[in-house]
Amino acid sequence: MTSTRKPVIALDGDGVLVDYHQAYRAAWAKAFGTVPAVRDPHAYWPLDRFEVRRLTGDELEQFRRCFDYAYWSSIPAIPGAVEACHALAEAGYELVCVSAIQADFQTARLQNLRDCGFPIERVIATSHADGETSPKAAVLRELQPVAFVDDYLPYLRGIPADIHAALILRQPNGSPNVGEDLCCAHSQHINLAEFADWWLKR
Repeated sequence: MTSTRKPVIALDGDGVLVDYHQAYRAAWAKAFGTVPAVRDPHAYWPLDRFEVRRLTGDELEQFRRCFDYAYWSSIPAIPGAVEACHALAEAGYELVCVSAIQADFQTARLQNLRDCGFPIERVIATSHADGETSPKAAVLRELQPVAFVDDYLPYLRGIPADIHAALILRQPNGSPNVGEDLCCAHSQHINLAEFADWWLKR
């Protein structure tokens, strides 16, 4: 009996599908009343990208409270990402978001993706701890996608070798996407749109 199951492509959320930088900036404005200026448009981490200070104590808690359901359900899509996903879906792939996000916000992430127009009907939340093996590895072993796309190199560690691991490089300054672990990436791309174009033309 022939299986009718579509091949799956697993996609990270922040930095691949949606723009965490812009959402972080909006959260800072909500917490402290000012929109931070851009310090380095090529910085990987928000703390380096924007004119913001490192927070501690009550200020840190005040900021963290802004990362609520409303925050996780309203992050803007990265330019070209929605179109890239539609191209992949139209080519016959099922797209699943595998995201290092609190399980409490899994529904918010799915709502966010739907509202942005992504053809994605499933979000799987994982932990976000660094280690010798990606916190997404167990989910990927079960999901068995043909490809996994992430913008954080440590999350490619230890995933099954038969899954094509695609790394989104994005902003280079201070990026963790360097060093010996680059051997974990089967391909490297500037953004999801470039990956989709390359994948569909192979």
